[in-house]
Amino acid sequence: MPKPWFHKGLRFECTQCGNCCRTHEEYSFVYLAEGDVSALTEHLQLDRATFLERHCQEEDGWITLRIDKPACPFLNEAGGCSVYEARPKQCRTWPFWVENLKRTTWEGPVSDCCPGIGKGELVDADEVKRIAIETELWYEDS
Repeated sequence: MPKPWFHKGLRFECTQCGNCCRTHEEYSFVYLAEGDVSALTEHLQLDRATFLERHCQEEDGWITLRIDKPACPFLNEAGGCSVYEARPKQCRTWPFWVENLKRTTWEGPVSDCCPGIGKGELVDADEVKRIAIETELWYEDS
């Protein structure tokens, strides 16, 4: 099996700019697994039905956050996440998603919207793959 293009690892450091919380063409959805919904409802002290009604919509059979503006509704004015402790798995694992690990995607749309790409500590390729696969399984199991 050939080594992935990122076999030496990838550099990423969150700059806390909030760009990953803003819509960017195909990056316009925050998908929620059941565990995400549970964490957010508890954090916001809402029952499930109220949370879903206020903050969610269905998209191709998935529950997604309703993003009516060009940014996540939980991105605060200071550029931080107002639900950081309960943020969805998708947010926790950015940018190490399976679909982002294609070289053209990583070096194109991902690096275009994220100033932390190519900066910071080198993340080992096995760790990058582990995070990406774990994220995929999180949503598949939901």
